[in-house]
Parts: sequence; structure tokens; C-alpha cells
Amino acid sequence: MSDTTIQFLTQPTETDDERLASLHAALVRRATSEALVDTTYRIVDSPVGRLLLAATDSGVVRVAYEVEDHDQVLDTLGASIGSRILRGGDRLDELARELEAYFGGRRRSFDVPLDLRLAHGFRLAVLRHLGEIPYGATESYGEVAVAAGSPRAVRAVGSACATNPLPIVVPCHRVVRSDGTLGGYLGGLPVKERLLALERAA
Repeated sequence: MSDTTIQFLTQPTETDDERLASLHAALVRRATSEALVDTTYRIVDSPVGRLLLAATDSGVVRVAYEVEDHDQVLDTLGASIGSRILRGGDRLDELARELEAYFGGRRRSFDVPLDLRLAHGFRLAVLRHLGEIPYGATESYGEVAVAAGSPRAVRAVGSACATNPLPIVVPCHRVVRSDGTLGGYLGGLPVKERLLALERAA
């Protein structure tokens, strides 16, 4: 048997890889259509690192930075939403397109449906207000507290931003300290600086 023949028999062909991907996609489609999956996810590259995107049948439920540990994020989703989690499917195609347009300076807001079940009480009120902060603008933690209905809950606003399950899409990066300094950010301050610079440049 020639070396060429051995190589052909031992290496998977591109057709095999494509067939496997097609079978996986069909599995995800069927599981999703028959409500056999709680969450689907995908990982996309972005100018601020690899992002995990996750969605339920109600909408996008999670966007996670790599520093948050994607495996841990999936474990948490399994515990809080359901253990039936699959990678792939088309639920997140539109968000991936919108993120690409956002980072390219061609989009100022996100139109995908959101599933906010991971936030409750005052934190949920904060997240709902964050989407009202205009692109390229900022508000202080105190201003957000007032807008969310609890003027004295400045620290709670910081906690809501730090635990925001949908960063970038729900723009907690637009919240800064009253003196104009950045404060904290779950993706790291360099990422917050980059997002604000991107929006200011548009």
C-alpha cells in the first residue's frame, strides 16, 4: 500500500467534517423545534476577545467575556435555566450579525429579543434603564439609581452593572463615576475604555 493511500485512509476528509457539522446542526434544529433544549450557545470572536452568546426560546439570555470563564458560565446557566444546553443552532445568528455591525461602527443599538430572567428586583430595573442611555453618552451611578427608582442605591447600581448578564447589548459600560472616571467593569477597564472610545468616535 502506498504512502498516499495510507494518508487518505487515516486522515478525515473535508466531506466527513461537513457531514458531521450538518448532522449536529440538524440535531440542534430538531431539539430546538421540539422544545428539547433549554439553551443554545455559540462563541464568537470580537475586538474585545471571544464572547459566549447564549439564548433561550425567549431571547438572548447571556453574553459573557472570556475572563468570566465560559465553562463556568455554562455551568451557571445549566443550574439556573436547565441542563439541556447545546452548542449551535440559528438562535444567535442575528445577535452575531448585530455585534459585528456594532464593532464596525455601523450599529448603535441592538434589536434582538432579550431574556432577562437572570436579573431580579432592583437589578432588573437598572438593566431596563441602561438600554435607555444613548449611544456615545454616559450616566453616573447616581443618575442611574435615580432613574431606576432608588436614589440612594448607588452601590446597588454598581452591583447590578457588575453582574449584568448581557454586557455590550445592555450597555453597562456607559455607567461611570460622578467625577467622570470609569469605575469598574466586568470585562476589565481596557474593554470599557475601548467600548466608550468606539462609541465616541462614531
